[in-house]
Amino acid sequence: MLSYLRLILLPFSLLYALVMIIRNKLYDWGFLKSFQFDLPVISVGNLAIGGSGKTPATEYLVRLLSQYKIAILSRGYGRNTTGFLIADDDATAQSIGDEPLQYFHKFSDVTVAVCEDRVRGINLLKDTHDLIILDDAFQHRSVVPGLSILLFEFSKLRKKQWILPAGDLREPFWGYRRADIVLITKCDDLTDSAVKARLSDKIGDNIPVHFSMVRYADLLPVYETTPVIPSTPRVFLLTGIANPEPLITHIQSCYATVDVFRFSDHHVFTVAEIKALLKVFTSAREQEKIIITTEKDSKRLLGGAIKELLVNLPVFYLPIQMVLGDADTAQFDKEILTYVSNTTRNRTIYQTQN
Repeated sequence: MLSYLRLILLPFSLLYALVMIIRNKLYDWGFLKSFQFDLPVISVGNLAIGGSGKTPATEYLVRLLSQYKIAILSRGYGRNTTGFLIADDDATAQSIGDEPLQYFHKFSDVTVAVCEDRVRGINLLKDTHDLIILDDAFQHRSVVPGLSILLFEFSKLRKKQWILPAGDLREPFWGYRRADIVLITKCDDLTDSAVKARLSDKIGDNIPVHFSMVRYADLLPVYETTPVIPSTPRVFLLTGIANPEPLITHIQSCYATVDVFRFSDHHVFTVAEIKALLKVFTSAREQEKIIITTEKDSKRLLGGAIKELLVNLPVFYLPIQMVLGDADTAQFDKEILTYVSNTTRNRTIYQTQN
């Protein structure tokens, strides 16, 4: 069925690819303007729509570069506001987006900003920061980042990929050549040298390729009133991420009974949807039961009527981190730190303002 659908959509994919090729050529030839900046600008992006692990990768960079004054600049996907905003204590997933809100709650020393116009956003941040991380910016050709990190999800890179709308590639695969570093994420095994060699061959020798996997941390409460975690609960898993399969597999390996409530990436949960989940939750016969969601999804459960419905229930989120093998960690960290140290400008402006 899926192959027939792809055949139907293939002409539209070819048209979309042609538009993207022409757009990129106009940037390459200088007909469309690109801007460079005099401070380190690191872009974290992908070729596919969602699911590649940009958020854990961005958080990894923040921890690695913690000695610098960092700003994370995002588009703020799914927000109901426009223009340039800096996250503050009044920020919500609706005002700045779920991923920026996650960064804001996690890193108190980092400025988190959103702006559709990345050039304007950088100009408003550059005088008071040492470096800027652009979240999901590989296709934003108006900015020439000093370092472009391109992410590929391990399971998808091993298969044939299709361009939108037949698949989920935003542009032809060869677009990876604009990247300075390729990071293959969500690997099953960081020690399988044969598989790593085959995937590296797809990229070639001109771009460094590194491999990472997901590490799941302990469950944390979404609300302060959340009860303790029971020992053997039935789990109700609520997700609104691009590719929940690794998460589902992990949860099913930890708990005997798992009910999955799956929605599209960045889905804005409605009161009716949460009530439908709670209807199944309350009718379940088990005494021990909990609701688990992702850290990103939890940011869309923090306010209004949805919070009122869930606040007194056992609702937890599962944090994740990106980890690399020892050799990859050393080389990847070195590439990032060398770029930033070699690019960092005179910090007089920042120091005099503080």
